[in-house]
Amino acid sequence: MPNKNEPVLAVMAAGMGSRYGGLKQIDPVGPHGEAILDYSLYDARRAGFKTVVFIIKPEIDQAFRESVGARAAAAGLEVRYAYQTLDKLPAGFAVPQGREKPWGTAHAVLAAAEAIDAPFAVINADDYYGPTGFRLIYEHLAAADTAAGAPAPWAMVGFWLGNTVSENGSVSRGVCEVDGRGRLVRVTERTRIEKRAGGIAYTEDGGASWTPLAENTVVSMNLWGFTPDFLTRAQAGFAAFLQANLPENPLKCEYYLPSVVTAALADGAAEVTVLTSADKWYGITYRADKPALSAALARMAQEGLYPKDRLF
Repeated sequence: MPNKNEPVLAVMAAGMGSRYGGLKQIDPVGPHGEAILDYSLYDARRAGFKTVVFIIKPEIDQAFRESVGARAAAAGLEVRYAYQTLDKLPAGFAVPQGREKPWGTAHAVLAAAEAIDAPFAVINADDYYGPTGFRLIYEHLAAADTAAGAPAPWAMVGFWLGNTVSENGSVSRGVCEVDGRGRLVRVTERTRIEKRAGGIAYTEDGGASWTPLAENTVVSMNLWGFTPDFLTRAQAGFAAFLQANLPENPLKCEYYLPSVVTAALADGAAEVTVLTSADKWYGITYRADKPALSAALARMAQEGLYPKDRLF
């Protein structure tokens, strides 16, 4: 198992990319065939991370191990695997008939609980975060004070909303409220945010009405830093989530990371430091996002941010 004092990186890579259309976790986007996740692993490794836990679906195990997994191991990372499956549920619950959608980001992290016994960062596999976020979260976790009785010292890397929207359709973002001390007050999941003629806005009623959001709004891109007690809280809250949501939304309800964070903030169990990165986000939510991402990565290699040859 990882050293209990050495931060671990957990990568949520189980999503199949329904809007994108394919296994975007391993789709080549870099100038030498690198996947978007390869850049996160490169940035995480140079920030100090030595262990990575890939959270995947069993169906993509072989393809993932032979591509991204093999490259991570070649880069010197200790590689572990965890599997997010629909049947990983608390006692007394069963998978609803017809359910195919994963149970969400908090459930994904729970799937990796046996591989994590140290402070850990969490990222999406299909987002480019830039090097700043990994450095900030590693430094925070490495210095985390877990004294008994004190609120858990969690953290989140926040990005400016204007740096995280897609030109090709809607995105889902955790919209954050931050206090004067740089601590997270709450995060609200907005599942449909778009660039529109009048600026960035979100809708909660299928597009009948839109609420504007400022470009400098701090949003979560699921780059979190947690202590292991997060896993205990997430597990304890999962049954209550299912009890409340399965009756009305059995096929699509999702247990999100921000909901666990919000509950911990509400009862004073955690304090979340917001570490803001000005790096521009790139992602491949839609297949039409890929050309812009590939061009940006090639440009960054030419500018020296990444090697001009292969990353690993």
